Amino acid sequence: MKGLLKGLLVVVLVIVLLAGALFVHVWYFKPAKIDWFYGRVFGQFALQSPMMLSSMRILPAWADFYSDDLDDLSPAHADAMAAKLARELDTLRTYDRGKLDAEGQLSYDSLDFFLANQVEGERFRWNDFPVNQMSGIQSSLPNFLAQQHAIGSVGDARNYIKRLELFPRAFGQVLEGLRLREQHGAIPPQFLVEKVLRQMGDFIAPAPREHMLYTNLAGKLDKLPTGTLDAATRDELLANAAGAIEGSVYPAYRSLIDYFAALQPKAQLNQGAWSLPDGEAYYAWAVRSHTTTTMTPEEVHTLGLAEVARIAAEMDAILRDKGLVDGTVGARVQTLARAPAQMYANSEDGKKAMLAEYQAILDDINGKLGDTFRARPKLGVEVRAVPAFSEKTAPGAYYEPGAFDGSRPGVFYANLRDPGETPKFAMRTLAYHEGIPGHHFQIAIAQELTGVPFFRRVLPFTAYSEGWALYAERLAWEMGFENDPLDNLGRLRDEMMRAVRLVVDSGIHYKRWTREQAIAYMLDNTGMGEGDVTAEIERYFVNPGQALAYKAGMLKILALREKAKTALGAKFTLADFHDEVLTHGAIPLSLLERVIDDWIARGGGPRAAPAG
Repeated sequence: MKGLLKGLLVVVLVIVLLAGALFVHVWYFKPAKIDWFYGRVFGQFALQSPMMLSSMRILPAWADFYSDDLDDLSPAHADAMAAKLARELDTLRTYDRGKLDAEGQLSYDSLDFFLANQVEGERFRWNDFPVNQMSGIQSSLPNFLAQQHAIGSVGDARNYIKRLELFPRAFGQVLEGLRLREQHGAIPPQFLVEKVLRQMGDFIAPAPREHMLYTNLAGKLDKLPTGTLDAATRDELLANAAGAIEGSVYPAYRSLIDYFAALQPKAQLNQGAWSLPDGEAYYAWAVRSHTTTTMTPEEVHTLGLAEVARIAAEMDAILRDKGLVDGTVGARVQTLARAPAQMYANSEDGKKAMLAEYQAILDDINGKLGDTFRARPKLGVEVRAVPAFSEKTAPGAYYEPGAFDGSRPGVFYANLRDPGETPKFAMRTLAYHEGIPGHHFQIAIAQELTGVPFFRRVLPFTAYSEGWALYAERLAWEMGFENDPLDNLGRLRDEMMRAVRLVVDSGIHYKRWTREQAIAYMLDNTGMGEGDVTAEIERYFVNPGQALAYKAGMLKILALREKAKTALGAKFTLADFHDEVLTHGAIPLSLLERVIDDWIARGGGPRAAPAG
């Protein structure tokens, strides 16, 4: 018996040693298998981001070592991550791509594109504005705690409070980066500084026990199962939260407010990327990065003008049919949009009714897609209002992915700062874009993919994802969900907005348009309200090139669909085409074209193992 036990111990020891040796080999050296390399790349980056782990929820509860921490936002950490990206790109290129199958080559090429793009853009690191009127730590961190930090136990609540106490560290790291940007000559636009100061001042105005970070925790504690929390512990937790808000959160915000107040005299202009260090090269890279194409800023501008003219003709026909003949397209659309029948009341009842209508639109199309899609996500989608503290400067709508473990659905956030800003005839298009069959379908299907490296389920390529969402708007119209001419006008209005983006984004950052010039052009052509247009234009100022991705992606998907229809003839089906587009995860447009070309060469038909 002793000999048997000794033998078993030896076997166990050998297994442990071999496992340890394999771990060291994979974690610190070039892995023998490329799939191990993919896992290491994602794993090492994920472990550097406790906030991403909280959001994705891919680890089991017993492995939660991260929920009491925040990401490292320091310039030193950014330096280390940039160097790591360059090393990983070099390592990737030592593998023999020619020995991989078609799907393996797609994984290789996707990661290669992503890493190479990041490495190329490293020279422009100081040209962005990480704190702006739309995003940044001042809004993203409270949103993260309210929407992503799960509270299912007393321990989760204590971790929430620990994260509140870390606000000074995180804000200090961001401030260090802002000062470096200032030293490099990246001064933000005047409007950005003014709006961020106003936003942060409003955020710290309430008393700690009236603050959204306090009420959010209280609401989540009230939803815990009976018996989980006694009254004394609840009081203790809430008292600690109030203390952290007053002693950590508010001082962190005041430090950022002080910085922007001191910066304000230097930020007296509203200029595009051309005014930043090496600005022309920076914008050219931003165009390539966001569109995943080789388009130049001049080509973008020319394409935009052509698309604006085409869509304007379609909108004009509908407007004339409604008896609106005189004035710009934008002015005539606004006449329709301001009609009382097109507005929900700016009241609590009006806002509730608007959210309910959005949900009804999504439920309706979800039940009537028929055989247009074979791959369908298991995860559901909900409609919620943008948090009140950020609605003034947040976009009109956005999508928040659900959790990988299914514990949190995908969410379409609608901005209800003034329901009248979105006429009823524009609601369908917005719901199709953010929800079904737009972002929710694309992102949730990608999250549920099997048989591919994990990074293929999460890697972001804006032109693909936003291109799909814009394509989804058109698809819904083609399927008959916008038969009312006004609903179709709403679709065209939003497509026009994306076409105008090509013109004004390149106008601002390449042709040196003023803020006012860009606003006037968008007002004349889209029919959007002045508040929405101003928010859009200011968005483009702080995120050069991102707004180009929508049209670039949509046009590519439509072109590939027509190419497949022509080549396959009677063998073509929308379900098969959509499977090919959706079941590889987000990829650059050049690789999407290769996927469709390969599918055509195989004679079309369904995928062997559809995702989901």
